[in-house]
Amino acid sequence: MDDIIGSDSQGAFLLEIAIRTVIMFVLILTILRLSGRRGVRQLTVFEVAIIISLGSAAGDPMFQKDLPIVYAVIVFACVMLIYKTITWLASRSEKLTHVLEGKVLSVVKDGTFDLQHEEDNNFSKMEFFAELRNLNVEHLGQVRDAVLEVDGTLSVLFYPDEQVRYGLPLFPASYKKVNVCTTEGPFACMYCGYVLAHIINESRGCMRCHKKNWAKALNTARYA
Repeated sequence: MDDIIGSDSQGAFLLEIAIRTVIMFVLILTILRLSGRRGVRQLTVFEVAIIISLGSAAGDPMFQKDLPIVYAVIVFACVMLIYKTITWLASRSEKLTHVLEGKVLSVVKDGTFDLQHEEDNNFSKMEFFAELRNLNVEHLGQVRDAVLEVDGTLSVLFYPDEQVRYGLPLFPASYKKVNVCTTEGPFACMYCGYVLAHIINESRGCMRCHKKNWAKALNTARYA
């Protein structure tokens, strides 16, 4: 045991590290609770930056003997003061809110992908597909509105079952290119979800996005 610890003084410092770690951990939890957030899924980019700052301030005092814990407490207080001040200012300035947290972006509108904001986000369509599938969405015709929140979550409004329209399938078994000349429609553009009842010319592109790949559209209700 002495070989592992090294000496009584080193053993005492190891105990001190354990105590420092507990103190800093409790302090971090306290600060996060004071921030008013209930979970990680609610964190914005601005808040993630705050968390990283707190983590950096908390790490060193846990094991560096020459760094008093009070230094970390002062850093925590300054970071929270900055957080509360900027949050207060953002609540009174929509422009500052957009700078810090980004904007809510439309993803799906009336059963098709919203091309207007296509370049405004970093999500791929496959990621949107996955998010929608997790909400038991079989095809875009079931979705009236879907928006990407500033915290990265997807909020969705659905059509009632009696109003479900034809839409682009989202599951791999159905999301595949078909020959429009030999397959019965309607067809959905595999890029934007635009639906056509019939396509006479195989080389015809989508009138919304001008892509030429089509999948067979579905119109099943959500819980059919």
